[in-house]
Amino acid sequence: MYKRLLIAGFLIILALSLSAKPRIVILATGGTIAGSASGAAQASYQPGVLSIQQIIASVPDIEQLAELKGIQVCNISSQNMEERIWLELFKTIDNLFTHDLCDGVVITHGTDTMEETAYFLNLTVRHTKPIVITGAMRPATSLSADGPFNLFNAVALASSPEAQNRGVMVVMNDYILSADDVTKTNTVNPNAFSCPNYGPLGIMRDGLPIFFRESPFRHTASSEFNITNIVSLPKTEIIYSYAFASDVAINAIVDSGADGIVVAGVGHGNYNRAISKGLEKAYARGIMVVRSSRIASGGVDQAAEEYDTRWPVSYNKNPQKARILLMLALTKTKDSKEIQRIFKEY
Repeated sequence: MYKRLLIAGFLIILALSLSAKPRIVILATGGTIAGSASGAAQASYQPGVLSIQQIIASVPDIEQLAELKGIQVCNISSQNMEERIWLELFKTIDNLFTHDLCDGVVITHGTDTMEETAYFLNLTVRHTKPIVITGAMRPATSLSADGPFNLFNAVALASSPEAQNRGVMVVMNDYILSADDVTKTNTVNPNAFSCPNYGPLGIMRDGLPIFFRESPFRHTASSEFNITNIVSLPKTEIIYSYAFASDVAINAIVDSGADGIVVAGVGHGNYNRAISKGLEKAYARGIMVVRSSRIASGGVDQAAEEYDTRWPVSYNKNPQKARILLMLALTKTKDSKEIQRIFKEY
């Protein structure tokens, strides 16, 4: 698969090199934006049906923004996202930017795991050129499909000089959202994404970005994570905390051979005695543990109740993002103090 994408990447320079417009490559992975339903008002639909060429053709005036080329990386619903696809996306984007084959990349993606793909690329693609991820909450056949305008805004943002060196961005419902804080906060509404800790980076208006702030964390070109030669990532899992949780899940994770565990704690990253005993078992086996919270905002810091210096805290990172950062941190170190430093900076 990657060889095919590599060849496609090199070929696009033939079509884009002489253009005065920004050169934007759209990497399509499927999702609702490529979905189709049996009727215009039908709530249920089949994701990952349309090709990237069909999606581009559905967006009026998008070709006026940039010289576009589409690459179909996969066509799946994003709950089925896989590690190998993340690595293919990383390698493809790194190749496109390293060889100056385009000026920016847009990724069309299902919304369920969009924030996770965005954060992974935010930590691993070490370039300053724009990477913008977008999708849709309504399928392409919907009476009021949001995908076409989201894609128009994403291409417009990726084409803007102001988008340089801002990290990976998500564009949904006119908002520009940072990969380090964006999360899905509604299951079905078009206004489904927000940055609960820091607010949006900006908005899109008349095809132009208006920025409010910058990300305060290290990302992309300033990242220390080099996965160029990595073929698989450390195994990290999430354990969910809740009232009178048993030790069944934590023991299963520990016994599975996990390299790291993120606790989606209650409140300020807390967990009960059953989970605590499981974490002691994890510690004895050399498994790294990070404390996060199932609460959408506020994060977890060293003032957490029953704070244990053996377990780094996630600060503002929700469990799914903490898992990704821990995964990458474990490619460099197993020292808890060093991992805590990483969580402070990213």
